[in-house]
Amino acid sequence: MSYGVKLKVWGDYACFTRPEMKVERVSYDVMTPSAARGILEAIYWKPAIVWIIDRIHVLNKIRFDNVRRNELASKIAVGTVNAAMKDGKSPVEVFIEDDRQQRAAMILRDAAYVIEAHFGLSLDLANLPPEASSARRSAVSTSELATPTLNTKGPKRSVSTLRERSFMSLLCARRCPAQ
Repeated sequence: MSYGVKLKVWGDYACFTRPEMKVERVSYDVMTPSAARGILEAIYWKPAIVWIIDRIHVLNKIRFDNVRRNELASKIAVGTVNAAMKDGKSPVEVFIEDDRQQRAAMILRDAAYVIEAHFGLSLDLANLPPEASSARRSAVSTSELATPTLNTKGPKRSVSTLRERSFMSLLCARRCPAQ
């Protein structure tokens, strides 16, 4: 990676929830690429760029903690909130003693990572002429697509990088006179 950013992120606790665990929260062992992208977008987001995660380095030993917490089993009904907004007298209240559930979570402890990433252009297909969007879709063959890798030796090029390069060459060919 010749250009890009390296960002160190850390915390006392972290939870990157596994979707297959419905009720109890269980964290992945390592930060997910989508979580890393979310952190980068929270720091610097523009509609014209897309963050591409190159690597995630694990700095601390992976350790888990079990945490129990109290949660409400239900939500306040929308009708109750609307009635309180209209008359200004109706109470909007939920008593934890009546509706408590205790849930467990397996979360990471003393998590620390270094995110290596770069950004590419986010091209909006809606604003392009029809011939440009069809050429962009056919510019990358499926044999060139890189499989996603996480902190392993793998292809250096990503799908979006290949698409952007081929699309930019298409734009240059349309705008630049032939030499």
